[in-house]
Amino acid sequence: MNLTEEQILTLAPDESSKKSGKELANPSKWVTKGANEQAIWGECQGSGSKPYQTQIDISNLAFKCSCPSRKFPCKHGIALGLIYARQQNLFSHSTVPAWVNEWISKRSQRDEKKAEKKDKPVDEAAQEKRQQAREQKVSDGIEELLVWIRDIIRNGIINIPGKGYQYWDAVAKRMVDAQAPGLAGMIRGLSNINYFKEGWQTNFLDALLNIYLIAKGYLNKELLDPLIVQDVRNWIGFTIGQDELKEKQGVKDTWLVINKHISDEDNLTVERNWLYGIDTNQYALVLQFIIRGQGAGILLSPGMCIDAELVYFPSVSPQRALIKNQTTVAEKTPNQLYNSWQDVAEAETIICSHFPVRSERAYVIKQLLPVHFNNAWWLKDLNDDIISIKDGYNKIWKLLAFSGGNALNMVVIGKENSYEPVGVWDHQTYKPV
Repeated sequence: MNLTEEQILTLAPDESSKKSGKELANPSKWVTKGANEQAIWGECQGSGSKPYQTQIDISNLAFKCSCPSRKFPCKHGIALGLIYARQQNLFSHSTVPAWVNEWISKRSQRDEKKAEKKDKPVDEAAQEKRQQAREQKVSDGIEELLVWIRDIIRNGIINIPGKGYQYWDAVAKRMVDAQAPGLAGMIRGLSNINYFKEGWQTNFLDALLNIYLIAKGYLNKELLDPLIVQDVRNWIGFTIGQDELKEKQGVKDTWLVINKHISDEDNLTVERNWLYGIDTNQYALVLQFIIRGQGAGILLSPGMCIDAELVYFPSVSPQRALIKNQTTVAEKTPNQLYNSWQDVAEAETIICSHFPVRSERAYVIKQLLPVHFNNAWWLKDLNDDIISIKDGYNKIWKLLAFSGGNALNMVVIGKENSYEPVGVWDHQTYKPV
């Protein structure tokens, strides 16, 4: 594969990584540089005594680096790719280092195991037995969870703010034991509520009610629509085989990557990529779960446009999807936008009518203006209706710099009455905030 500067810079996870990568793309800062038909590698001298070992699998475009960064690719990977794109003659073709061979070999073995697993006949009887055992575990755990919820309501919530993290964690661990990790996450979320903020009672009861609805929905799944059952199972933590999903027909479009959010959860790096379909006006959330050192399966960056086929996971209001195939293309601007907050509220109402428990969603809205009112920041639409910016939003000054006092077409992520601005269009160019 011939790497280009544009291709490497498009893969940068954010603007700071792109800038740092450009600064490091100086051959004099690299102790060694090598390449063969499958990979390129190099050692970059950092602040420590031992240089960082960076490598790129150019056959499948994957990155790995020994630096502590959790970004994919990190600034070293971007820099190495830029140097290779500019001056391939600087890369020696000597013996491949052991640390490069080891990584390439592990990737090859992983691919082989996936192929073997795919070709291996499935023991359907054993699979059914394991499934039934898990279903029973989940049911037993939920029965205990419902008793716990009833006790909270019976005793009242006045003492809830005094509960420590251990109180919630104990119940969450029981859900993990019951093989319901999604419920465990929802319960731990109760400990993150700001119990010192006015109105905490509403936030707490809303979150507790969502847990209750999922739990009761699972126990009464025989009475529900199959797609609603699938949503309930997704919230509980049941997974869907992606190989089987990829066999289904997807939605083909030019997709704009409108946001990327990276977090660490249970020793995994979780990457949330929000996409917007230019022609279909559909939104999608593509998740990646990355084990440290392995690198991401797909590389997406805010502002990137791809021609791709996306397959949605089963749901009454599809949002999560996987990418079946993709090709990077030139940026395009949206054709359809929400005209006002009233339009967003109507869309939210429809989603809620289908399934009341829901996570945040993305919206592309026409001409929003950040305004300061009542000691808080809001987003005002063309009808002068305002919605609050999400608590803890720390990029307001960057948003104001883009705005310059003018309304802009904007991407927001959130739900109900609180949203976070994540990108704007400035002179027809998408700018992540």
